[in-house]
Amino acid sequence: MIPIINAEELLKRYKQENILIFDVTNGKDAKLNYDTKHLDGALFVDLNTQLANIKEDAANGGRHPLPKIEAFAETLSNLGIKPQSHVVVYDDKNGSNAAARFWWMLKAVGHEKVQVLNGGIQEAKKAGFPVNSDVVTITKPESYPVTNWKLPITDINEVENVSKDTNHLVIDVREAARYKGQTEPIDLIAGHIPGAVNVPFAGNLDENGLFLPSETLKEKYSQLFQDKNSENIIMHCGSGVTACHSLLAVAHAGLEIPKLYVGSWSEWSRNDKPVETSAS
Repeated sequence: MIPIINAEELLKRYKQENILIFDVTNGKDAKLNYDTKHLDGALFVDLNTQLANIKEDAANGGRHPLPKIEAFAETLSNLGIKPQSHVVVYDDKNGSNAAARFWWMLKAVGHEKVQVLNGGIQEAKKAGFPVNSDVVTITKPESYPVTNWKLPITDINEVENVSKDTNHLVIDVREAARYKGQTEPIDLIAGHIPGAVNVPFAGNLDENGLFLPSETLKEKYSQLFQDKNSENIIMHCGSGVTACHSLLAVAHAGLEIPKLYVGSWSEWSRNDKPVETSAS
């Protein structure tokens, strides 16, 4: 299934095909905003409590470590998602935040029919998609059968071992100023992993906040990967969330999905690992 769905197509199909829609907007007032206004039929999913297992010390797995697979299976069940469900997810950041993370997590447990709403809630509103504050009820939960993460994941030790290996490629998708060490608004140390290259996730979008055409993304990432095996390519961000946006873009391009370093810079920078502060 194509991983991106446009608002006009969703508007035509969402009721006839019983598509399950989820608002994965993240932020301090996300739930309040959802309660006030959300896309018709959408359920709220919380990044911090349902899509992560946040620990007291981000040095252990970063700011948004993955939940245990059993906990995620329970979340899917509680949301009324079944293996055959057609799921569409959105956020208020063009799919670049928690919507992409939820997409990746669903793909990582083998869920086939999941798409991210192109342009997020803003684009849906432009297309005339109905919004309301209705309380959405969940269908009777059924156990969702998952046993392990099926998409490739890596850890801090492998990243350290391969970051300067020319047969591997570590990609930092944060904005250039953070990568270069000019600013760090979230984590404790500014800079980047030695050997990592900077390909900001915002470059996956056009000037209107929509994903670039799949052909354009394929050309971009094929040139970047230079025929490297996807097993030798690692993507990371600050906490393993926006990196999923670039993994989504790679999937939209029709290429194999690389490894995700979930701990990302938030973990690396808290473990006395080497840091660079200039462009590579």
